[in-house]
Amino acid sequence: MRIFRMPHRATKWAVLLLFFYGAFNVAAGIAIAEFALHPWRRPLPQNAAAAAKQLADRLDSRLVDAEIVAGDGVVLRAWAIQPSHGNGNAVILLHGVSDNRFSMIGYAELLLWHGYAVVLPDSRGHGLSDGLLASYGVFERNDVHLWVDWMAANWHPQCIYGLGESMGAAQLLQAQATEPRFCAIAVEDSFASLREISYDRMGQVFHLGPWMGRVVLRPAVELAFFYTRRKYGWDPEQASPLQVIGASHTPILLIHGLEDHNIPIRHAYQLHERQPKSTLWLVPNAEHCGALTAAPQEFEKRMIGWFAEHKVSAP
Repeated sequence: MRIFRMPHRATKWAVLLLFFYGAFNVAAGIAIAEFALHPWRRPLPQNAAAAAKQLADRLDSRLVDAEIVAGDGVVLRAWAIQPSHGNGNAVILLHGVSDNRFSMIGYAELLLWHGYAVVLPDSRGHGLSDGLLASYGVFERNDVHLWVDWMAANWHPQCIYGLGESMGAAQLLQAQATEPRFCAIAVEDSFASLREISYDRMGQVFHLGPWMGRVVLRPAVELAFFYTRRKYGWDPEQASPLQVIGASHTPILLIHGLEDHNIPIRHAYQLHERQPKSTLWLVPNAEHCGALTAAPQEFEKRMIGWFAEHKVSAP
């Protein structure tokens, strides 16, 4: 009976390839975790405060700098703008990763025009807020809860609503686990879970599909999650709107651009499938967080109509 034996040279190359494959996954996993947890902090433009003040003055509104302290001691900062003759309702606006409150100023203008008071926070680790890392909703869901407390205590609105973009959308969805006072929310281009978007990011690096992260580079993703748990003490698996949305009783408007190549459309379908009572609006010609640009009149009609339609409960 003959026993098959791999040639010595082939064995050597196989061992070498496995070594480099393992080393690459270890290095990639650590790099992925550190890069994701410490996104680039985009500073507010020099004229941001002046532009916000001009907007508030033009719309007969009062702007104040707001500040809260999170449960872990992180100081969070925001603009709060209240119309002199508002409709008695308020909206929190949450920005995307590596961005800041000023990116939401266009949405603030639209809402102020319709009489809504608005709060524009810098997410932890972003803008002028403190914090050394972003957790994509694990800690931020409690931050949202505290901002709702701030709005309820300072403005006493009839209804509190939320609008989130990308990472802010995922944070707002996850906040449904800790904050039941929203009358309705609208979210654009949210990821379904940090794990799913990690697969996508690995594929995008190599201009391939999510299978690259799920199969070939899965060890790198797993190590990134393990590294985060061990070094930073929180579980990235918890950064998952999918785990929360099914139990939410808040009316949810899911918005996703059909030309979004940053977060694939399957994330929107997964969220809608988990919460069939949500409303899904797929926006033609809209890139990532581009619904307002691609369809400004339709965006205004849908979002304002969505908020106006849901006034069932008050905080």
